[in-house]
Amino acid sequence: MTTMSSREFNRDVSAAKRAAKHGPVTITEHGRRAHVLLTADEYDQLSGRSDLVGDALVIHDDDPDLDLPHRSQRTLRVPEL
Repeated sequence: MTTMSSREFNRDVSAAKRAAKHGPVTITEHGRRAHVLLTADEYDQLSGRSDLVGDALVIHDDDPDLDLPHRSQRTLRVPEL
């Protein structure tokens, strides 16, 4: 695991991102661990999340209670600019 100070991180973010491809990067402040930089894939594995935005938008209820008005040509209007 790579460790760098917050000053080093701020000076060379690209180096931290490159190092994160090989494992977590610990970022310290005043000698104490403050943050850990992970790749998105590593984070998804740890959190069990998917990288697909649509997965977060899925309604998990069989019968969502949405009362939407019926749309017709008469209800559509051109916005005033």
